[in-house]
Amino acid sequence: MDRESVLLVDDDTVFRTRLARAFHERGWDARTASSYDEALAAARADSPEHALVDLRMPGRSGLEVVRDLNAHDPSTQIIVLTGYGSIATAVEAMRLGASGYLTKPADVDDILAAFARASQPPLTATPEFDAPSLARAEWEHIQRVLADCAGCVSEAARRLGMHRRSLQRKLQKYPPKV
Repeated sequence: MDRESVLLVDDDTVFRTRLARAFHERGWDARTASSYDEALAAARADSPEHALVDLRMPGRSGLEVVRDLNAHDPSTQIIVLTGYGSIATAVEAMRLGASGYLTKPADVDDILAAFARASQPPLTATPEFDAPSLARAEWEHIQRVLADCAGCVSEAARRLGMHRRSLQRKLQKYPPKV
């Protein structure tokens, strides 16, 4: 039986197991890994057609997994999944070989749709969609620094080189349009 294969790389055991079960129920050959080392070992043993890689994991990051999976087999279609979505990490993931990018929460239908989108030819860029606005890029950067500081506004303000109250005012606003 020739089933499509997917490698699910995520440090969350419950999430990884549920996803694997959902892929199996849809007729896929789903294999799992919880770390960089397990993911590369699984890919070397039998290179998957598709891979879903969590961005943040203990030890080596998901971006390193993407880079090395792509180096091992460039035909593997890789989707990056993260709870900390930002434009900067999406661009970096694509540069390293990812075919797509999803933010959590995502279920198997979202992931299958991302694989389907990634296999379609890219659209030509139009001027209004070439790059995010400066305000949006700033918002993404602030959110990334705040996440790195575990939500501590004072520490994030220090790292960003701005006054704490200024950062609080920026955080009260809605995110700018892309």
